[in-house]
Parts: sequence; C-alpha cells; structure tokens
Amino acid sequence: MEFLPLLLVIFASVFQGSFGLGMKFMAPLKWEAWWLIHSIFALILIPTTWAYIVVPDLFNVVTSASSEAIITAMIFGALWGIGGIMFGKSVPFIGLSLTYGIVMGVCSAAGGLIPYFTADNPTQSPAFPYVIGGVVIMLIGVAITAYAGVLKDKIQGATQGKINLKAGLTIAILSGLLSAALAIGFAKGKEIGAIAESAGAIARNGSLAIWVVVLWGGFVVNAGYSLFLLAKNNTWSSFSTPQASKAYMWSIGAALLWFGALGIYGQGATLMGKIGDVIAWPIMLGLSLIVGNLWAYLNKEWENAKKPFNIMLLGVLVIIIAVIIMSYSKTVG
Repeated sequence: MEFLPLLLVIFASVFQGSFGLGMKFMAPLKWEAWWLIHSIFALILIPTTWAYIVVPDLFNVVTSASSEAIITAMIFGALWGIGGIMFGKSVPFIGLSLTYGIVMGVCSAAGGLIPYFTADNPTQSPAFPYVIGGVVIMLIGVAITAYAGVLKDKIQGATQGKINLKAGLTIAILSGLLSAALAIGFAKGKEIGAIAESAGAIARNGSLAIWVVVLWGGFVVNAGYSLFLLAKNNTWSSFSTPQASKAYMWSIGAALLWFGALGIYGQGATLMGKIGDVIAWPIMLGLSLIVGNLWAYLNKEWENAKKPFNIMLLGVLVIIIAVIIMSYSKTVG
C-alpha cells in the first residue's frame, strides 16, 4: 500500500500533462467561449458530481465546515484563477516555453514549500534535507527543460517578435506564485476533508470535498474573466458557430483530464499524510512537464531541434532524480 499514494500522483501527472491537448482544438470557438464551457465542467460539474457520488451527504459536509475554512479555501482558489490569467498575459512578452518553465518552477516550489514551512518545526523533521534538496533539484530540472524549449523556439522561428523580458518575467513569476495557491488552498481545506471522513467517506475520497470548495473560488475568477471578454469582444455568437461540436467535445474532454488530475492528486496526497501537502504537488507538476513534452514530441513539435531535444532529455532526467528524492523523504518523515 505504501506505493499506492505515489502511483496515484504519477497517474495524476499523466492527466495533468495531457489536458492541454484540448487547447489545440478550440477553433471555431473563440477562446472565451471555449474557456467558459471548460470552466463550468472542470471547476463545477465534474468535481461536484464525483464528490457527490463518493462523499455521503456532500452538501451537509461542506456547510458543516467552519466559515474560516470555506472562505480561506475559496480565496486561494480565486488566487489560482488570477495566476492562470496572468500566465496568458506573460506569453506575448517572453514566449510560451519560457513562461511555462518559470510558472511551473515557481508553482511547484511554492506549492510544496509554503505548506511545509507553515507547519510546526519543519526544520526539525528528518525529512527536511530531502524535501529541500528535492525541490531545488526539481527547479533545476524545470529550468533546463524551459531552456530547451526556448532554444527550440529560436531554431523553429517561434519566438515572439517583441520581447519585454522585465515585464514578462515579473508577470510569469507572479503567475507561478498565485498558481501555487491551488495546492495551498487544498492544504488549508483539510478540515473539510476530515468532516467528509467522519460522515463516512474513505480517507482519499474526503479530499474531493475539499476540491469542491477550493474550485468555487477558481470558478468565480475564470468564469468572470470569460464573461468579461465575451461582453468586451461581443463574441456571444461564438457559442452557435456552425461545426463547433468538436470544439465543445475537446473543451469537456480537457475538463475531464484536468480535474481527473486534481482529484487523483488529492487522493494520493491525502494517503501520504502530512508530507503529502509538501511533496505530492512538485512531483505531479514535474512529471506532468515530462508528459507534456512527450505529447509535443509525438506531435513533432521538436522536429529539426536535435540539440534542444537532448537538453530537454537532460531536464527530464533531473526531474526524475528529484521525484525519487522527494519520494524517499516520505520514508524518513
């Protein structure tokens, strides 16, 4: 059973690294229309339905939690939503590969270390050097992978014409910090999970009740931004665009993969115990970066970029080493 929590997190990373495929098939829908549908399913319908099935008396469980736990979880969910919007704003300044690398690196480190250092006497834990070492090595692996992506973009001529490094880096770093709020919100909502368990849910399923609350906050921001763009750009007619059924299917499919990743991650992190709040998040994000690059390779996005591809493989190796170290930290923690 000790291997099950890690296996769940690895499985979650496959979903997390794959959901972005759906974003390649937005046409003929406008982004804001596609994203609103995606948000409704990913942040409300799918998590609530799943939790309703496995958590007895779900709505009573949620309303039984303290106002502080509910509001805190929702606030962190909303902060994550803002981080996602800032990700999109950073890309035009520094390119997709560099933005993705910075956001993933900052998000994985902050999402793991902030819960760790808010615990009691974290530096006294025997797991401390392994946790810190694993996160640092993970950051190095993500940085190497991001560098490979930047080189690939240059070779393939995909780099943006107007580069504003200062603005792009600032927004990307803030995006990474705010995106980590999803993991922090999950950690802060443990009271909700405990109530779900007392109501009869098994430990790993209690985590789903936490996500229901956290993602309400995320939905407010994501849906609000989509509605703002629909009104600003007057693109309401996009919903009735002919031959848009395929785009709708990809939007819902991406939502299934995205929350599938979070739901399974939450189960794995819960089964890991207290250390799960620390190591599961960077492990999932690091491995999902590998999965995402695997899909990119299969889609021939690394074509004619042999040197960057080899550098990317080095980054993958470093990430795997980091995962092993952080996994080992659980045995000494």
